[in-house]
Amino acid sequence: MKDSDSPRVEPSAFDTQQFRKQLIDHVKAAGGTAQVGGQDFIQSLVKTAFEALLEVEMAEHLGYDKHDPQGRGCGNSRNGNDSKTIRGDFGQVSIQTPRDRNASFEPQIVQKRSGNVGNFSEKIVSLYARGMTTREIEGHLKEMYGIEISPEFVSRATAAVQQEIVDWQNRPLEAIYPVVYVDGMFLNVREGDGSAKVQRRCLYTVLAVDCSGRQHVLGLWMAQTEGARFWLKIFQDLKSRGVQDILILCADGLSGLPEAVEAVFPRTDVQLCIVHQIRNATRYVNWKDRKSFCQDMRSIYTASTIEAAELALDRMEGIWGKKYAYAIDSWRTHWNLLSTFFRYPQELRTFIYTTNAIESLHSRMRKNTDNRRIFPHDESAIRLIYLNIRNMACKWTRRAGWSTVFNQLLISYPERLAKEIAANN
Repeated sequence: MKDSDSPRVEPSAFDTQQFRKQLIDHVKAAGGTAQVGGQDFIQSLVKTAFEALLEVEMAEHLGYDKHDPQGRGCGNSRNGNDSKTIRGDFGQVSIQTPRDRNASFEPQIVQKRSGNVGNFSEKIVSLYARGMTTREIEGHLKEMYGIEISPEFVSRATAAVQQEIVDWQNRPLEAIYPVVYVDGMFLNVREGDGSAKVQRRCLYTVLAVDCSGRQHVLGLWMAQTEGARFWLKIFQDLKSRGVQDILILCADGLSGLPEAVEAVFPRTDVQLCIVHQIRNATRYVNWKDRKSFCQDMRSIYTASTIEAAELALDRMEGIWGKKYAYAIDSWRTHWNLLSTFFRYPQELRTFIYTTNAIESLHSRMRKNTDNRRIFPHDESAIRLIYLNIRNMACKWTRRAGWSTVFNQLLISYPERLAKEIAANN
């Protein structure tokens, strides 16, 4: 009879009463219940439990229990043990893992080439996402769990999410997004591995609100300089991933962005952030004049119609034009993009006149990025931002007041939102 034809014998079922007796004997051997509260006892218990579970897995794999004579001639057998270190909330423990002669045993309770159990890697990633450096994570784990790990081990654990980031950056997107926000945040990044020179680089985020009123970060892009070519690449990337139309795009006065939007999404309305414009206009205004200047400027962006806004700008120029020509010119130069929101009803204007939605997102990110004064490379910066986004996205809900806003968009863009209209009927 061939080995493959040998009958398979099912391993014996797990005996809970026997395990309970073994546990009681283990406690008694340790000196009673007064001695079992320490870390050493917990680790010894973990060692015993994992080795027992591995032995059960081996029995299931071979089809017979250890020392069972029915396993003779079956074609495979036990072949000693390997030493392996596992890590978890219990600390760090060395265990013996069984192996078989055919090297076909693939344990599941403690997988090969992995010593992390109990979501230990996720704990490292969580600490990393909160802005802790690899050295700080190393010290924290040693203090909390008594685990000795190297910074390289932390780096490998966090690098494991890199493929997840690649998949996320290339995931398919929806065909249409009613509102999209674009903004950037600056980070200090070394020019190369081991380089002492640090660059000030900008990480740009694209945040979109879908037709259901939920927001999503569509992607992250790192650049040292911006321009029409850079933005063209971003919008072509979005289009290649499935985006066919954007109704309104809100941004700061980013160089080259309006031209790039027009090239890829020619029907998209671009609205420059009014809050950024106020900051730019008052940058060189004397602090004694600033209160009066801002009151007059407020009459521009709070006007009910674009005609009323243009009259308010004319009046402001008559009052302040000679003294603060730069501030008035900043409104005149970009007026077509600053006045876009006047085309829409009041409820929709509050969604698009400022990039506060994405600035708020960046503000929460900075709480963690500020702890990392310098990133070793672009990938590490994007990794940290992505992990922050992943944590925050779990709490995002439908934007308040979206039903009213979307109904206004349906009236304004019946052809471009035809699929959504059909879905609602």
